[in-house]
Amino acid sequence: MPDEQPYDFRAVERSWQQRWEREGIYVVREGDARPRYYVLEMLPYPSGDLHVGHAKNYSLGDAIARLQRMRGYDVIHPMGWDAFGLPAENAAIQRGIDPETWTRQNIENMQRQIRLMGTSYDWTREFATCDAEYYRWNQWFFVRMFEQGVAYKREAPVNWCPVDQTVLANEQVENGRCWRCGAAVERRNLAQWNFKITDYADRLLAGLDRLVGWPERIRTMQRNWIGRSEGTTFSFDVEHVEATIDVYTTRVDTVYGVTFLALAPEHPAVAKIIERFPKARKRIEEFAASLRSKSELERTQLMEKTGIPTGAYAINPLSRERVPIWVTNYVLAEYGTGAVMGVPAHDERDFDFAKAHGLPIMQVITTLDGSLQSPLSEAYVEDGKLIASEEYTGMKSAVARRAITARLEALGRGRATVAYRLRDWLVSRQRYWGTPIPIIYCPEHGAVAVPDDQLPVLLPKAVKITGQGSPLANDAAFVQTTCPTCGGPATRDADTMDTFVDSSWYFLRYLDPHNAHAPFDRAVAARWMPVDQYIGGAEHAVLHLLYARFFYKFLVDAGYAEGDDEPFTRLFNQGTLLRGGEKMSKSRGNVVGIDETVETYGVDAMRLFLLKAAPPEDALEWTDEGIVGRVRFIQRVWRAAEPLAAASGAVALDRLPELRGPWQRELVRALHIALDSGRGETATRRFHYNVTTAKLDELVNLLTAAIREPGAATDPALLYTVHALPIVLAPFAPHLADELWSRMGYAQSVHLERWIETDPAALAVDEITLVVQVNGKVRARLVVAPGIGEEAVFDLALREPSVTAQIDGKQVRKRIFVPDKLLNIVAA
Repeated sequence: MPDEQPYDFRAVERSWQQRWEREGIYVVREGDARPRYYVLEMLPYPSGDLHVGHAKNYSLGDAIARLQRMRGYDVIHPMGWDAFGLPAENAAIQRGIDPETWTRQNIENMQRQIRLMGTSYDWTREFATCDAEYYRWNQWFFVRMFEQGVAYKREAPVNWCPVDQTVLANEQVENGRCWRCGAAVERRNLAQWNFKITDYADRLLAGLDRLVGWPERIRTMQRNWIGRSEGTTFSFDVEHVEATIDVYTTRVDTVYGVTFLALAPEHPAVAKIIERFPKARKRIEEFAASLRSKSELERTQLMEKTGIPTGAYAINPLSRERVPIWVTNYVLAEYGTGAVMGVPAHDERDFDFAKAHGLPIMQVITTLDGSLQSPLSEAYVEDGKLIASEEYTGMKSAVARRAITARLEALGRGRATVAYRLRDWLVSRQRYWGTPIPIIYCPEHGAVAVPDDQLPVLLPKAVKITGQGSPLANDAAFVQTTCPTCGGPATRDADTMDTFVDSSWYFLRYLDPHNAHAPFDRAVAARWMPVDQYIGGAEHAVLHLLYARFFYKFLVDAGYAEGDDEPFTRLFNQGTLLRGGEKMSKSRGNVVGIDETVETYGVDAMRLFLLKAAPPEDALEWTDEGIVGRVRFIQRVWRAAEPLAAASGAVALDRLPELRGPWQRELVRALHIALDSGRGETATRRFHYNVTTAKLDELVNLLTAAIREPGAATDPALLYTVHALPIVLAPFAPHLADELWSRMGYAQSVHLERWIETDPAALAVDEITLVVQVNGKVRARLVVAPGIGEEAVFDLALREPSVTAQIDGKQVRKRIFVPDKLLNIVAA
């Protein structure tokens, strides 16, 4: 056998990355007749430096892309940058560096690192969302939404981050704190731009049922966030005041148990009430003022439930009972109607409030057997049977809800209503580093959209960023402009868009990234959409994924896109990478860098470890021992295959070789098991390449043993296996695979070859082990031929002393036979 050459992973990996780039083998060409496949990892933010936790995600996506290409698909696998956002602005404040400079430097470094990983991205499609050529189309879409009434401006209480000095959408408030910096969120009234995502609530909900390729927990999270409920909206008159108060409830069957109404301080009826009942004015106004800085979470969950009695009473539309009206801290004006009917006996929050303020607790629901009686020690919140409810007494809750709603409708006081937890998407941000909102305010014509031929509205350069307020609002050269309609003096909107707008359609721009006349060509998009496989973290379940689904539905409705209105057919959530039991992060000091890992161990070793050590959806603990094990694996492959590379290239791969004995059959079978695993994990979208790489370990173990057999260097089965080895390695260790393939005499990259189809004959076995049980306990294992019948197995079993000892003197009452697996003898 020829002398082996040492494997220089640094030289090999650098050489092949340069060649792949030079030859453009991953660039998608127009006119390719193969079936299309779109695989996409979520757009990364250019934070500056990648670590091996990022590599875990990109290694998975790259393995999928490579395997699908080899399986005969025309694969598009693009990469770009979610480049706008607060970190760049914070860098400008803390370090005195321009946000664009900081961002571009980070992109340059991260692009270098991702290329270093040997990924198969089509870099001709790369863009950053801070490119004017990209955000021009953000603005264009905004104008289209403005024209169609989907984008609108209104004054409302908003979530305000006092540190980042900007408005946050509801989805960006986590446990009462800013999702970016962790500061406690406050409430303020501001005029803000919104997108009418609520108009799409039913479609967003219905579409989830079609997304069977998404994790169920993600679909559940989106269903809960949309929060559809069916109930009744009805009104109370206010005694001695020209006002009515609407309430929404899913439990109208408890209407006879209402003992108070709770209003938000901002409810319009409050002003009328305190005008008629001025005695409580001062207390109510002070109470309202005390809540203006409180976040939604504080008011609804964290604060003690309290309030101020207004002195006014409402009239129950059915019982005609007078109930006191309170202004409370836990009812919000922007949720529902801004008013809640208080039913202490059947709502936990109302029960606590009534106990604290000495309000009546009137039970109107009991258990179906009538055993639950007043006084209640806690609220009874389940359905049951109505009591003390006039003609509805004795009805079951569900029946009563329909009957009471019908009665309120007949009286003209109510209606059946569908409500949602989802609120419109607030997109205004008081920041610099984002897409300027393309609206001009004219004293004569009001809000006017910037004409298409004046887009993009460019971000001005050299803007002073202090972290206090809106930088653009303080730039007179930017703000002062002329009205597109009349040419008179006007001002620009000084806000920028929520950066989630950038990531809500980027997957379409990848398909046509150099189009200067449209965001993308509709026909081009139709050929590739929807995305076949989307990969990213579960932390994006509500924010990005919900917004992107809404945005795409708008595009389909407006005729800019066509076909199904769901953009992502399948979604895969990768697990996190841990070190020392904790997620990798700079703040914890447990980061392992990509550069140092590649320099020490090599790209292929890193990729193999990240793919092999755990299923991709699970958390994975980084260990030096683990990656060293993959280095050893690569060296074993090289020592076994490289000396035989030239000879093996002459052995055909389109048919099975001659199998001269047991070790040859076992070796070729192991090869086809690995091939079948790679195919199966991809086709089923499980992507458990940890299983496939484990099969590669078994294959290389057998190969290492086989080369020691007499005559192995010329054995057809061994040479066939060595020849096929680069193909089965290619998605996981792409550099090693191409190096071996080239040494077999090929000029074309192995990544342009077809995956070898599994041959059933190769997987066939001569013998199997069949388990024999007696009364469910294993008593023997028989080595038999595949396909053996039940009677033959029973005859063989009766020759085993361990079996006969268990049935001696007993009658065989039943036999349970699973072909090629098990025989269970039931004896008594």
